[in-house]
Amino acid sequence: MTPTNAISTLASWLTRHSIDVLRVSLGLVFVAFGTLKFFPGVSPAEALSVATLEKLSLGMLSDYPAQFVIAGMEVFIGLTLVTGKLLKTGLIVMAGALAGFFAPYVLFFTDLFPGAPTLEAQYIFKDIVLAAAAMVIAARALGARLVPAREVAGRVHERVRDNRERLAA
Repeated sequence: MTPTNAISTLASWLTRHSIDVLRVSLGLVFVAFGTLKFFPGVSPAEALSVATLEKLSLGMLSDYPAQFVIAGMEVFIGLTLVTGKLLKTGLIVMAGALAGFFAPYVLFFTDLFPGAPTLEAQYIFKDIVLAAAAMVIAARALGARLVPAREVAGRVHERVRDNRERLAA
Protein backbone atom coordinates (compact mmCIF):
# COMPACT_ATOMS: atom_id res chain seq x y z
CA MET A 1 0.00 0.00 0.00
CA THR A 2 1.42 3.36 -0.99
CA PRO A 3 1.41 6.32 1.40
CA THR A 4 -1.23 8.01 -0.79
CA ASN A 5 -3.46 4.93 -0.61
CA ALA A 6 -2.95 4.69 3.16
CA ILE A 7 -3.93 8.33 3.60
CA SER A 8 -6.95 7.86 1.36
CA THR A 9 -8.01 4.75 3.30
CA LEU A 10 -7.60 6.58 6.61
CA ALA A 11 -9.55 9.58 5.33
CA SER A 12 -12.32 7.28 4.16
CA TRP A 13 -12.47 5.51 7.54
CA LEU A 14 -12.49 8.83 9.41
CA THR A 15 -15.25 10.13 7.14
CA ARG A 16 -17.41 7.11 7.94
CA HIS A 17 -16.73 6.82 11.68
CA SER A 18 -15.33 9.99 13.28
CA ILE A 19 -18.65 11.69 14.01
CA ASP A 20 -20.03 8.53 15.61
CA VAL A 21 -16.87 8.23 17.73
CA LEU A 22 -17.28 11.90 18.70
CA ARG A 23 -20.97 11.31 19.57
CA VAL A 24 -20.26 8.29 21.78
CA SER A 25 -17.25 9.88 23.51
CA LEU A 26 -19.21 13.07 24.22
CA GLY A 27 -22.00 10.89 25.57
CA LEU A 28 -19.61 9.13 27.92
CA VAL A 29 -18.39 12.51 29.21
CA PHE A 30 -21.98 13.58 29.93
CA VAL A 31 -22.82 10.27 31.64
CA ALA A 32 -19.67 10.47 33.78
CA PHE A 33 -20.14 14.09 34.88
CA GLY A 34 -23.89 13.61 35.34
CA THR A 35 -23.42 10.50 37.46
CA LEU A 36 -21.07 12.36 39.80
CA LYS A 37 -23.77 14.95 40.40
CA PHE A 38 -26.17 12.33 41.81
CA PHE A 39 -23.89 12.09 44.86
CA PRO A 40 -23.71 15.22 47.03
CA GLY A 41 -20.19 16.50 47.58
CA VAL A 42 -18.60 14.44 44.80
CA SER A 43 -18.76 16.78 41.79
CA PRO A 44 -16.19 19.58 41.81
CA ALA A 45 -18.71 21.88 40.12
CA GLU A 46 -21.60 21.11 42.48
CA ALA A 47 -21.80 24.43 44.30
CA LEU A 48 -21.57 26.46 41.10
CA SER A 49 -24.09 24.34 39.19
CA VAL A 50 -26.60 24.42 42.07
CA ALA A 51 -26.20 28.19 42.48
CA THR A 52 -26.67 28.66 38.74
CA LEU A 53 -29.83 26.54 38.53
CA GLU A 54 -31.20 28.22 41.65
CA LYS A 55 -30.80 31.63 39.96
CA LEU A 56 -32.10 30.43 36.59
CA SER A 57 -35.17 28.82 38.21
CA LEU A 58 -35.81 31.99 40.25
CA GLY A 59 -35.28 30.05 43.47
CA MET A 60 -37.73 27.23 42.67
CA LEU A 61 -34.89 24.67 42.63
CA SER A 62 -32.04 24.66 45.11
CA ASP A 63 -29.66 22.31 46.89
CA TYR A 64 -30.10 18.59 46.18
CA PRO A 65 -33.26 18.92 44.03
CA ALA A 66 -31.34 21.27 41.73
CA GLN A 67 -28.37 18.92 41.66
CA PHE A 68 -30.67 15.96 40.92
CA VAL A 69 -32.27 17.78 37.97
CA ILE A 70 -28.85 18.65 36.55
CA ALA A 71 -27.59 15.09 37.06
CA GLY A 72 -30.66 13.57 35.42
CA MET A 73 -30.44 15.93 32.48
CA GLU A 74 -26.73 15.24 31.91
CA VAL A 75 -27.15 11.46 32.17
CA PHE A 76 -30.14 11.59 29.78
CA ILE A 77 -28.12 13.62 27.27
CA GLY A 78 -25.21 11.20 27.63
CA LEU A 79 -27.35 8.11 27.10
CA THR A 80 -28.97 9.57 23.98
CA LEU A 81 -25.52 10.30 22.58
CA VAL A 82 -24.06 6.89 23.46
CA THR A 83 -27.01 4.89 22.13
CA GLY A 84 -28.15 7.19 19.33
CA LYS A 85 -31.74 6.66 20.55
CA LEU A 86 -33.85 9.82 20.98
CA LEU A 87 -30.80 11.67 19.65
CA LYS A 88 -32.65 14.76 18.42
CA THR A 89 -34.44 15.05 21.77
CA GLY A 90 -31.13 14.68 23.58
CA LEU A 91 -29.58 17.37 21.39
CA ILE A 92 -32.44 19.76 22.16
CA VAL A 93 -31.98 19.12 25.89
CA MET A 94 -28.23 19.60 25.39
CA ALA A 95 -28.80 23.00 23.78
CA GLY A 96 -30.60 24.12 26.93
CA ALA A 97 -27.96 22.53 29.13
CA LEU A 98 -25.15 24.28 27.28
CA ALA A 99 -26.88 27.61 27.80
CA GLY A 100 -26.98 26.73 31.50
CA PHE A 101 -23.31 25.70 31.44
CA PHE A 102 -22.27 29.15 30.25
CA ALA A 103 -24.75 31.08 32.45
CA PRO A 104 -22.29 31.33 35.38
CA TYR A 105 -20.12 33.61 33.26
CA VAL A 106 -22.98 36.11 33.29
CA LEU A 107 -24.41 35.37 36.73
CA PHE A 108 -21.16 35.05 38.70
CA PHE A 109 -18.54 36.78 36.57
CA THR A 110 -16.76 38.56 39.41
CA ASP A 111 -16.61 35.35 41.47
CA LEU A 112 -15.16 33.40 38.55
CA PHE A 113 -12.67 36.08 37.51
CA PRO A 114 -11.33 37.82 40.63
CA GLY A 115 -8.31 38.80 38.54
CA ALA A 116 -7.32 35.52 36.93
CA PRO A 117 -9.83 32.78 36.09
CA THR A 118 -10.62 30.48 39.01
CA LEU A 119 -10.53 26.71 38.64
CA GLU A 120 -14.33 26.79 38.28
CA ALA A 121 -14.05 29.33 35.44
CA GLN A 122 -11.55 27.08 33.70
CA TYR A 123 -13.85 24.10 34.28
CA ILE A 124 -16.66 25.95 32.49
CA PHE A 125 -14.35 27.15 29.73
CA LYS A 126 -13.81 23.57 28.54
CA ASP A 127 -17.53 23.48 27.73
CA ILE A 128 -16.70 25.40 24.55
CA VAL A 129 -15.29 22.12 23.22
CA LEU A 130 -18.45 20.27 24.27
CA ALA A 131 -20.57 22.88 22.48
CA ALA A 132 -18.48 22.58 19.31
CA ALA A 133 -18.75 18.78 19.39
CA ALA A 134 -22.51 19.07 19.92
CA MET A 135 -22.76 21.29 16.83
CA VAL A 136 -21.02 18.67 14.67
CA ILE A 137 -23.24 15.89 16.04
CA ALA A 138 -26.38 18.01 15.58
CA ALA A 139 -25.41 18.77 11.98
CA ARG A 140 -25.14 15.02 11.30
CA ALA A 141 -28.44 14.32 13.10
CA LEU A 142 -30.12 16.95 10.91
CA GLY A 143 -28.86 15.33 7.71
CA ALA A 144 -25.45 16.87 7.02
CA ARG A 145 -22.67 14.50 6.13
CA LEU A 146 -18.91 14.55 6.14
CA VAL A 147 -17.47 14.11 2.66
CA PRO A 148 -13.80 13.51 1.81
CA ALA A 149 -12.18 16.51 0.11
CA ARG A 150 -11.19 14.37 -2.87
CA GLU A 151 -14.82 13.44 -3.44
CA VAL A 152 -15.84 17.09 -3.34
CA ALA A 153 -12.97 18.06 -5.65
CA GLY A 154 -14.03 15.32 -8.07
CA ARG A 155 -17.61 16.60 -8.12
CA VAL A 156 -16.46 20.17 -8.70
CA HIS A 157 -14.18 19.01 -11.51
CA GLU A 158 -17.10 17.12 -13.13
CA ARG A 159 -19.37 20.17 -12.91
CA VAL A 160 -16.72 22.44 -14.43
CA ARG A 161 -16.19 19.96 -17.27
CA ASP A 162 -19.95 19.63 -17.86
CA ASN A 163 -20.38 23.41 -17.89
CA ARG A 164 -17.50 23.81 -20.35
CA GLU A 165 -19.05 21.20 -22.63
CA ARG A 166 -22.43 22.96 -22.49
CA LEU A 167 -20.84 26.32 -23.26
CA ALA A 168 -18.85 24.86 -26.15
CA ALA A 169 -21.95 23.28 -27.72
